[in-house]
Amino acid sequence: MTATSTSAPAWSALTGKRVLDLSRLLPGPYATSMLADLGADVIKVESQGTGDPLRVVAPDLFAALNRNKRSVTLDLRTPDGRTAFLDLVRTADAVVESFRPGVLDAMGLGYATLHEANPHLVLCSLSGYGQTGPYAQKPGHELNFLGLSGFFGVPGRLDGQVTRPGVRIGDMAGAQHAALALTAALGTDRADRAGQHIDVSLSESITAWCSLFALPMRDLADPLDAGLVQGDNDLFTTSDGRQLSLATFEDKFWYRLRTELAAEFPALDTAAYDRRADRTAARNEVGALLREAFAARDYAWWEKRLTDLDAAWAPVLTTPAELLADPHTTARDLFTTPADPADCPQARFPVTFGAGLDTFRTPAPALSEHNAELLDGSA
Repeated sequence: MTATSTSAPAWSALTGKRVLDLSRLLPGPYATSMLADLGADVIKVESQGTGDPLRVVAPDLFAALNRNKRSVTLDLRTPDGRTAFLDLVRTADAVVESFRPGVLDAMGLGYATLHEANPHLVLCSLSGYGQTGPYAQKPGHELNFLGLSGFFGVPGRLDGQVTRPGVRIGDMAGAQHAALALTAALGTDRADRAGQHIDVSLSESITAWCSLFALPMRDLADPLDAGLVQGDNDLFTTSDGRQLSLATFEDKFWYRLRTELAAEFPALDTAAYDRRADRTAARNEVGALLREAFAARDYAWWEKRLTDLDAAWAPVLTTPAELLADPHTTARDLFTTPADPADCPQARFPVTFGAGLDTFRTPAPALSEHNAELLDGSA
């Protein structure tokens, strides 16, 4: 991945903030990648020899999660390694770690030690279930957190089935909460900042998301009675086997759809479902009407008709090639075009700032790449 510049955004409150990242795999590195994209000086502190396991098992993911960072290697099990790390702590604004609770203390690098070295330091700990509570010491991974979150109790289909998403949202939710919490904690100047320990539970983070939808169903015998599933807000298959999404949540979209298509599909020509509540109550009947209609025409026909109707619809992209070729993501330069075709494209930071932001400043560092400049105390 070729960087286009090396300058962090001058306007960002994170520029100039130094973050030592002890985490590995997905949640911690994703949190710190957002901070790095926005200007923080993120130093990835890796174990000697192999470093972050993602370097080997998922190098493209590693490259995306660790751009704009620097790498040093230390053996924190040794006195020399701990001494070198504490020297870096004295120059830092934050430390991010994702060990099981108690591991950092056992290494002699718990919050009390870090705070003694740097009273202004913010320690952010990402763990499966948080630093306290009956689950604190349980091992866990993303699927465990998702299972506890209420996610599987919120139906998204007419048959009420909920399946695991391929995207690891149980990890990503915690990462985003960590990045937001750190941004807030680092908002003040270092001299005015009191150090603190931020406790991020990956399980609690995804539960907070899911509870917004799960808790309103607390008194319902059938989750479908909550009205979260509608037959007109779904994926539909055209006659040539392609899928598209349709969302006629608002009455105006449904009315326009059924009146404009009445000539081709007389079964839609009824006012019985013109109100949202009526469409929800008759979700199965409405869904059946739409499935029959979409199956009668090919994708190209529906693409033109739905676009002409100003309907809330979109193609369902199922391959990386389709994602990269989408005209909207292309027009907005969401993805890089790697200089080396062997490199995997990456998505930029998905917010456009009027003051400008170059996401792709430096590629993910090689293991130990910055040892010389960081461990001699000069940078």
